[in-house]
Amino acid sequence: MTPDLNALLETARATALEAGHLLKDGFGTSFRVDNKEGRHNLVTEFDHKAEKLIIARIKERFPDHIFLAEESGASGTPANTVRWIIDPLDGTVNFAHSIPIFCVSIGAEMNGELLCGVIYAPMTNELFTASKGGGAFLDGRQIHVSATEKLYDSILVTGFPYNAASNPHGCLEHFTRFISMGLPVRRLGSAAIDLAYLAAGRFDGYWEVSLQAWDVAAGKLILQEAGGTMTQYDGTTEHSLFQGTMLATNGRIHAEMSSVLMQR
Repeated sequence: MTPDLNALLETARATALEAGHLLKDGFGTSFRVDNKEGRHNLVTEFDHKAEKLIIARIKERFPDHIFLAEESGASGTPANTVRWIIDPLDGTVNFAHSIPIFCVSIGAEMNGELLCGVIYAPMTNELFTASKGGGAFLDGRQIHVSATEKLYDSILVTGFPYNAASNPHGCLEHFTRFISMGLPVRRLGSAAIDLAYLAAGRFDGYWEVSLQAWDVAAGKLILQEAGGTMTQYDGTTEHSLFQGTMLATNGRIHAEMSSVLMQR
């Protein structure tokens, strides 16, 4: 049975808004912060509260759907079933330190095909949405990637994994390489926001390593529907939403960025 994309998107939108309001109410208050595996890999009680809320709301509408969520993991077998890929609080380190850059990220896929994606940043009250073949939108206004043609003219964004000290995939050299080219590089601390901003034309390119499916599922669809491109560093392999390398751009500077990232 073909899923109703409008129903999926509306559920994701309403749920992301509700979870985002929960996070906004908790922002700057006293709450418990714990460490997960990895240095500065934090989780707060609001990660758990938001995730439980999101799953509960989706189950109310779609009791047969399954989930892949950052805190509670996977449920069910993802075959011929809609699976929701959820990051209830992307940017936990920011949230825990009262830095107002974080979001809720909710995506839905079936048999590996992304169907809808929603990213909500409660502190700026910005809602990024997309459905398969339906375009990408910010607060109901259609968005598109930037028209920047050359890497030299670009503004980039990146992030680092929790094990950055071990330099996985040469992430430290890549950062140094782009900075040495004189390019402005930002580091916001939320992969989902990075992808949403790229889709909206605020950034021209983004690279990172060791991301998880919940970091990028919603953002990937929003980016693609806005006209952007996401691959692995080699520029040819479709990013699979799992750990590895990721290069996302407006499409126009993709080959140039890939060339820099593939230098030995």
